[in-house]
Amino acid sequence: MGNRVVITGLGVVSPNGLNIPDFLHAIQNGVSGIKFVPEYEDLKFNCQVSGTPDFEWDNLRNYITETSLYGLKGKGIAYGIKAGLDAWTDAGNDIVAEDTLWDTGCVIGSSVADTDVIKNAINRVDARESKKLGSRVVEQIMNSGITAYVSGRLGLGNKIINNSAACATGTQSILMGYEYIKFGMAKRMLVGSCEYVDRYVFGGFDSMRVLSRKFNDAPEKASRPMSQSAGGFVPGSGAGALVLEDLDYALARGAKYMANCVAAQLTRADNVMEAA
Repeated sequence: MGNRVVITGLGVVSPNGLNIPDFLHAIQNGVSGIKFVPEYEDLKFNCQVSGTPDFEWDNLRNYITETSLYGLKGKGIAYGIKAGLDAWTDAGNDIVAEDTLWDTGCVIGSSVADTDVIKNAINRVDARESKKLGSRVVEQIMNSGITAYVSGRLGLGNKIINNSAACATGTQSILMGYEYIKFGMAKRMLVGSCEYVDRYVFGGFDSMRVLSRKFNDAPEKASRPMSQSAGGFVPGSGAGALVLEDLDYALARGAKYMANCVAAQLTRADNVMEAA
């Protein structure tokens, strides 16, 4: 049957909430994070609304060192760092990296790297200014940048993977982490996904005419995936993360457990909800 897998921590950075309590309040009360974006009107996009977290870079000073923060420009990576480390502390862990955690791994995915960062690198090289790129650019133009930052900060030494599966990236991350624990390859996995949709990624989708374009004057009504009158989707940026653990491992360290994860309600209790 394999090992039992439980959820012990949650983290989120979304357009309608930068933490679990705010996000839960938003989805329970229908608070939309979709807003009109003047830049998209100026770019003559058909869809001019999007979801972007109200994120402050200075918040990361509570999560990573000044050395790691210096030169960090990738917003998707920044979202993933906060969501991942929030899930980590929510599970009762400290943010330390004194010893390598060989029993703990990380699967945090993204569908595309931050194209703003890539554009800057291209412009610098084409202008014969590659010496000005800095030492942090490579890790930010790779999809695996998020796992590099998170696993390095926490000292994770088991499976460290970045996956990319379009809209299924986050779900696939959870399944991969679940399988590593269930079949005995890891005791604990930090899983999730992160994304930053900038003008270039957004423009590509807009050109396909698959985005909502009838609600530019009413952004909160634009995202209507289950409605008969749905006219396309709305791109959004953010990140979400879970800590998955082997049940016996979690019990041994006295971890708290997520109880119910049904519809839009999350509650805590002393019993366990299996990740499956």
